[in-house]
Amino acid sequence: MVGQQEPVVTGDAVVLDVQIAQVPVRALSALIDITVVFVCYVIGVVLWAVTLSELDEAFSGAVLIIFTVLALVGYPVIFETATRGRSLGKMAMGLRVVSEDGGPERFRQALFRALSGVVEIWMLTGGPAVICSLLSPKGKRIGDVFAGTLVISERAAKLSPPPPMPPQLAWWATSLELSGLDAEQAELARQFLSRASQLNPQMREQMAHRITVEVVARISPPPPPGTPAPLILAAVLAERHRRELGRLQSSRRPPVWPTQGPTDPRYPVPSLSTTPSPPQEPGPFTPPS
Repeated sequence: MVGQQEPVVTGDAVVLDVQIAQVPVRALSALIDITVVFVCYVIGVVLWAVTLSELDEAFSGAVLIIFTVLALVGYPVIFETATRGRSLGKMAMGLRVVSEDGGPERFRQALFRALSGVVEIWMLTGGPAVICSLLSPKGKRIGDVFAGTLVISERAAKLSPPPPMPPQLAWWATSLELSGLDAEQAELARQFLSRASQLNPQMREQMAHRITVEVVARISPPPPPGTPAPLILAAVLAERHRRELGRLQSSRRPPVWPTQGPTDPRYPVPSLSTTPSPPQEPGPFTPPS
């Protein structure tokens, strides 16, 4: 069961399309985690009763309290921090906890979620968590609200890969301001490029012109004058995807566009010239005649 699609704005003002996990899926994930914690806790209590109950009462009581805290708080904190937002239940259901900006969950956020979970899930049997998730547009429970996180589904339908960066426009794409480009417009451009070869030439030219004019109006600086529309769309989408990866995969450096390279045959892009164009001063976008 897949959650609703929700735009998430990253720190680079890039809109990511993520699938918010629905309450039933999260509830089943939480049930798996509760079962794991309960079984481990029962085993631990049995071992505690066998080995430590006859020792000093204060010492054995302190050990039991520490073990209880580790079971209720340590389990989600350790797992979600080590696996970047996944517990055993979330792994089974294909879920992950991420920051509101699309980045990986941090230790501080995992700790806030775990401490809140002791109250809203363990002490109050999950009632506040369910109510808050139903009322929140992004399906957040109370712990997510305080931690600044949300739970997404990683089993959503995969989008087609972005087109390759045209080498001639790599210098221009790296300077783009993409905050005005919304997810719907980017997806429309992506679908057009993936299906352009199936359209008749006249329809393809009309659609390319219309979509490119709308995209150029939402970005800055404008593309070099006379650049073909498919190349503009490919450059914008490729750069947008590069910035998304740079944000989500914080442990890896964002890829650097090569000055030359082969294009992906799945995204045929008309070539301009075998020699890359030198940088030019941005000017108003002029559709090709």
